[in-house]
Formats: sequence, C-alpha cells, structure tokens
Amino acid sequence: MKIRMGQLRVEDRAKSAGLFKQLQADSLIVVPLTRGHFQAAARFAAQSGIGLRAGDALHVAVAADLGATLCTLDKRLAEAAVVLGVGVEVV
Repeated sequence: MKIRMGQLRVEDRAKSAGLFKQLQADSLIVVPLTRGHFQAAARFAAQSGIGLRAGDALHVAVAADLGATLCTLDKRLAEAAVVLGVGVEVV
C-alpha cells in the first residue's frame, strides 16, 4: 500500500524485508501455537474490563505460557498484560 501511495520506494521495501529476515534469523525464536494458547487467549479476550482484541490476547497468552516479557509499543496492550500477570517492556 505504501508503495502504491508513493510513501515507500520498491528498493526500500526490498531492503527492509531483507533486514527483517536477518533479524528473524539472528534474534527471534518461532514458537508453535497450541490449543492452550488459543484457549487462554479466548479467556483473556472475554474479560471485558481488560479490552483485549483477539490477536493481542494471543500474544499475551503465549508470553504468559513461556514466562516471557512482552515487548510492545502499545500502552493499552501493556496495561492489559500487566493486569494478567505478564511482564511487559514498553519500547
């Protein structure tokens, strides 16, 4: 979309895609999702006072299961994760 709107050049998109692939290879761990992750996410999303959307609830559920710190730019997601007992780092 950004290419079509003239906000990003094709060359820059290719470069950023390459950098992301390198980041994945060097720094990220891919975790297979389980039925338990989806069940926990459904429980989290069902808590109306927290206000998590399904995708965000799934991220929190995986972090909770792994005992991982959730890193996010989203302050609302961070607040919800803290309520659910998940460690958070707002970046």
